[in-house]
Amino acid sequence: MKKRIVASAVLAAVFVAPAFAGDDMAGMKMSAPSASKMSPKTALTDAEVKKVDPETGMVTLKHGALENVGMPPMTMAFKAKDAAMVKQVHEGDKVKVRVESVNGRLTIVKMEKRS
Repeated sequence: MKKRIVASAVLAAVFVAPAFAGDDMAGMKMSAPSASKMSPKTALTDAEVKKVDPETGMVTLKHGALENVGMPPMTMAFKAKDAAMVKQVHEGDKVKVRVESVNGRLTIVKMEKRS
C-alpha cells in the first residue's frame, strides 16, 4: 500500500510540475507598490490648527488623510505628545503633523509650522 502511495505521488509530481515550470507568469505585472501608495514611517500630513487647549494638552486640527492610522480628512482634537508642541502653535496656524497611536490613543507625535 505504501508503495502505491509513493508511486502515485511521484507520478503526480512528474505530470503536474511542468504546468508550473516555464514562463507562465511572464505577462503578469509583479511590480512593487508605487512610492505614492507607500507612506514612509515619518510622513507628515498638512493640517490647520482650529483650537489649542494648553490646560488639557489638546490641539484641534483640520487635517488631511492620516494614512498611517487609517483616518480620512476631518477636524478632530488630538492629545499632543508633549506640552512644548501646544505652546508653539496658535489657532489658524498651518502645520504639518504626524499622528500615531500611543497606548491606544491617537496622539500628535510631531508638529511643525509650515512656512
